[in-house]
Parts: sequence; C-alpha cells; structure tokens
Amino acid sequence: MDSDQDTNMMDIDIPMSLSKGKGKAVDRDPPADDNLPWVEKYRPVNLDDVVSHKDIITTIERFIEKNRLPHLLFYGPPGTGKTSTILAVARRIYGADYKKQILELNASDERGIDVVREQVKQFAETRTLFSKGFKLIILDEADMMTQQAQAALRRVIEQYTRNVRFCIICNYVNKIIPAIQSRCTRFRFSPLPITEVEKRLATVIEAENVNLTSDGKNALLKLSKGDMRRALNVLQACHAAYDTIGEAEIYNCTGNPQPADIETIVNAMLAGEFTTSYQMISKLKTERGLALQDLLTGAFEYIETLQLKPNARIYLLDHMATTEHRLASGGSEKMQLSALLGAFKNAVELSAKQN
Repeated sequence: MDSDQDTNMMDIDIPMSLSKGKGKAVDRDPPADDNLPWVEKYRPVNLDDVVSHKDIITTIERFIEKNRLPHLLFYGPPGTGKTSTILAVARRIYGADYKKQILELNASDERGIDVVREQVKQFAETRTLFSKGFKLIILDEADMMTQQAQAALRRVIEQYTRNVRFCIICNYVNKIIPAIQSRCTRFRFSPLPITEVEKRLATVIEAENVNLTSDGKNALLKLSKGDMRRALNVLQACHAAYDTIGEAEIYNCTGNPQPADIETIVNAMLAGEFTTSYQMISKLKTERGLALQDLLTGAFEYIETLQLKPNARIYLLDHMATTEHRLASGGSEKMQLSALLGAFKNAVELSAKQN
C-alpha cells in the first residue's frame, strides 16, 4: 500500500453496482437483536429512512450520483440525525461492507493532535487494494477536539483529498476553526418537526406493541423538543417500567415536574401571601423531589399562557433568567427560591399598577 501524493484532482470513481439505482440504498442489514436499545434498533439504514431534512438528503444524493462528494460538515442539536445520515451515505456508496471503507472516531476516543497525526493520517494516506474511489473518515462530536488537533486536521484534509473524504459532525459549529469550515460543505440539522417525530414514534409503537395513551404521546412529544434520540429512549424506559404509559408515567420516568404541580406553584407565587407560598412550595419540592432548575423551566412555559401586562412579563422573565444564571453558578436553592418568589410578587404589583 503506497502513499498517493498526486496533487492532480481526478473524477472520483464509485463502483458501478452502487451508482445504478437512483437514490436507492443497498439491502437492509439483518434484523436487529431484540436486546438492542431502540435508538440503534430503529436507526435509519438508508437515506430514504432519514426523518425530515429532505433538502440535505437530496443535495447529498446529487453529489453521490455525480461522483463529486465534497468534505462535509454536519452541525445542529443532538438527536436530529447527523450520524445516521452519514452512515446511510456510507452504505449508499460502499454497500454492505461499508465498515471496511470508513474510519469513525467519536467523543469516546482520544482525538488529540497525536491521533490526527498517526491514526487519521495513516488511514488517509493508504489506499484499499482492488477498489476504486475514496474512503470516508467520520469525526463525530468534533467540537470537542483541541485547537491544535483541528489545526493539524486542516493540513490532512487538503493533503489527502484524492484518497479520502471527511465528514465532521458537531453540535456547535462555532467551536470548529474557520480553516476547517471553509474546506467543507456545511449542512445544518435543525430540530425535527413534531409531526415527523410522531410518525417515527408511531412505527416504533406498533412494532413494539407499546400501550401509549394520547396524553402520554403529547407529553412525550413535548419533552422530546425535536430530539428523536431522547423520544425513543424515554419511550423505551417507560415501556419497560409501565404496562400503560400516560402523561404521569412520562413525567415520572424523566424526572420532570408534573404540569399540575407547575400550575399549583406558579398560581401560589402569583396569588398567595409570601410566607404561605414559600412554605407550600418548599413542602411540594421536598415531597415530589423537584429541583428549582426544573421548576424554572416549567414556570417559563406556563407563564406564556398567563394574561400578564407587557412590563410585568418583561420584569419577570428578566428575574427568572438571573435566577437560572445564579443557580448554574452554584447559588443556594433556598435563597434563589425566595428571590424568585419576590420577583413574582413584584410582577403582580407592576401589572396591577398598569391597570
């Protein structure tokens, strides 16, 4: 296996057997083991299975058909299909033996400058016997790579373009150095639409015979926030724990406060006397095992439905943001609860004055 240092760009050859079917992937893998987590068991196998992101999929399909696949940079929130998409692309290009043609490094692997200089460079500079085209290097969660490693990677990307294509996956694109961003075609994976999450969940619910009520499904979709991985993990955990999954079971399984508890707490903050409200909320927190951070998140969503005057709402949101920052910085929950309660009382007074 000799290193190929030819700098002249040539057309990329993709095996004929893979380029004939327009946009069609290879045959599916054998049925998944029942013991697998549902996230892996129902991971998309081909590009047609990938939920949403049709524009991205169509663009990549055209790149593959024209033998002009560039270096790729996928970024966006977790659970939106970045890794699943590039693995489906690998199956589409290489067939069932795609694992022999790719090098996948994840956050669990050490990815300092030594790994880039040795492992990545060694894989990039060697060509596979009896096969044409390029190999694929997938760097998952690349925003965790050091600046030095990214600088070394920049040189490897431009030096071995003839042999390999890179797919760099991250959650925060601003943590990837500009030199690498400029060498890649960027695709943003936005949070999945609720309707798309619901469609895929319906497939899993039917296949696994999950007894999920309508209010349980609504709670699951609300908590998933466009993250398919989170939705499937919560559904599997609840299915293992409960025969029938409703709203209460979903919230209990995830540890999120119940909507009824949030409503009770917010109404007590707005209407009750300070000392009485504080004692009631403290007791409820202890009984339910609630954290003030979770209460803040729930209260933020609930006050959107309340009829507060604009200046009172602005005041309240500002103080809630300050409280969250103090909690994240290690502030006392008791003291911050008192401050939050005081902010609610002031907001009520502001609203009354405007009236």
